[in-house]
Amino acid sequence: MAAADQQRDAQAEMPFLDHLEELRWRLIWSGIALLVAFAVAFTIVYQFDFITVLAYPARDFLDGGQLIYTHPAESFTILMQVAFGLGIVLAAPVIVYQVWAFLSPALHPHEKRVVVPVLIGAVGLFLIGCTLSVLWVLPITLDLLKGIASSSLKQMISASEYFSFAVTLTLAFGAVFELPILIVIITALGLVTPGTLAKFRRHSFVGMLILSAVITPGDLIISTLMLFIPLYGLYELSIVLSWLVYRAKRKRARREEEAERVAAASGS
Repeated sequence: MAAADQQRDAQAEMPFLDHLEELRWRLIWSGIALLVAFAVAFTIVYQFDFITVLAYPARDFLDGGQLIYTHPAESFTILMQVAFGLGIVLAAPVIVYQVWAFLSPALHPHEKRVVVPVLIGAVGLFLIGCTLSVLWVLPITLDLLKGIASSSLKQMISASEYFSFAVTLTLAFGAVFELPILIVIITALGLVTPGTLAKFRRHSFVGMLILSAVITPGDLIISTLMLFIPLYGLYELSIVLSWLVYRAKRKRARREEEAERVAAASGS
């Protein structure tokens, strides 16, 4: 038996409590990574004025070029919010590795070859979603809102409200960009098929619209639509990816059946 098969069998035979113990340590290491990443992020945000980067999309909509705050501790709260968001991004590779390390012993070699690029793609898609939020969604949303405002109103954007909006929207975009990865995984596990995804397209349309309204801060239909449009586009992309994974699984199953028939014929 190959070394990989022996390792996989050993993992499968591991007692349930040992699985829980390993999961506990994976969670502990992920938590430590998040704490360390938060400390590093706090240092970066504090020392290098990272807040200015996140405030960049609002620069054209600020009176005097600065956000305002009205509470003495508000600047520290903003610092913590931004550091937490950046810490999640920095800790993501380590957390993804811990997930991979926990699952990999039970996977076949061909599954490992697929999982590694999938996990790398998950990190990449999260970063793409966050970047699009900062460079595209936030400026467009602020511009549209400024155009809606009445001429009798003076726009003074609060730092607390802006950063709460920006951090939440940025992390939400990073999270929804993981949809193709999730669909690929559950397709590979046999939980869904491309036909099922296509059949429930209309239900998904309504569900994603509701989800976008829930996770976007405030009652802004603009930010809801800005999240919903790429989310549904990713769903359509996920159907294509699901079809590719499903077709590959069927081809592999046919090859295995053919190999079994050849082996049975040669042994008879």
